[in-house]
Amino acid sequence: MVSRYTAPMPLNDLALASENAEKSLALALALFPGEEWVQKEPNIWVAKSRLSEEWREPDKWKKEMSQVRILTSRGSMVYFLPEMKNEGKGKIYADTVIDGEVTELKTVSGNRTTLGTDFRQGYKQGAALVKGRIGIQKHSVFIRLLSGISLGSVRAKIAGELKNRSGEGHFICYFEASGELHIWTYDELRAIIGT
Repeated sequence: MVSRYTAPMPLNDLALASENAEKSLALALALFPGEEWVQKEPNIWVAKSRLSEEWREPDKWKKEMSQVRILTSRGSMVYFLPEMKNEGKGKIYADTVIDGEVTELKTVSGNRTTLGTDFRQGYKQGAALVKGRIGIQKHSVFIRLLSGISLGSVRAKIAGELKNRSGEGHFICYFEASGELHIWTYDELRAIIGT
């Protein structure tokens, strides 16, 4: 199995950008119908209720914006969702809608164990947001990998994490060292278990 590597999108690919914009807006409105959306940058929209994060938690805001810029430079459309917390348990839902899918953002600088832990947490956050919603099933995890874990090792670790999970979505991994972005469906990763 070969992952799909995505290079930055040519600026003239307007059809894909338009499709991503429509899917993302439709899902953001379905999840939070009363929310107002504010455009911060090209292809990046933020829930008005989340705008205070920019000054309240500036380091977190900068990190999340740098993560999504990796994707928007390739034609993705991003909607930062309202931040919802559960007392004592921290943030319980995914960060964004990207190209029509609920997507949790993570940055990993540790080893394979850390990668697995962060993926599991991101997977649960996405699953919590789509649970019980008619017509919304897919949820994805985007990891910006700062450590030098190999592509094969990353793929095998995430495949193992998905072994007993049945959700639909994508695992998106940006390898900071090489500048490569790889995307696998959860089904593609499950298929390599035992091979």
